[in-house]
Amino acid sequence: MKAYWIAHVDVTDPEQYQHYTQRAPAAFAAFGGKLLARGGRSEAMEGRATPQRSVVIEFESYEQAVACYRSAQYQEACSDRQGAAKAEVIIVEGYEP
Repeated sequence: MKAYWIAHVDVTDPEQYQHYTQRAPAAFAAFGGKLLARGGRSEAMEGRATPQRSVVIEFESYEQAVACYRSAQYQEACSDRQGAAKAEVIIVEGYEP
């Protein structure tokens, strides 16, 4: 069953954050991740205010999604995001009727 990373990000240092956006996609690809949404227009219809960036990444399984997040490759990319953005990242299992 597919799984998804859903991230809401507010960038505080665009120059430093760019290092993250250059490195992280290689980690996603290594675990079969497919970017479905990365930034772009968004509007909060309910709940909290719209973050600067919303990201959705699809993985073939929940296990792959978790393994990607915990991987050394992604954590190294994540170090570039530290101090450059405030992020909320969740992994959610997909639904198949």
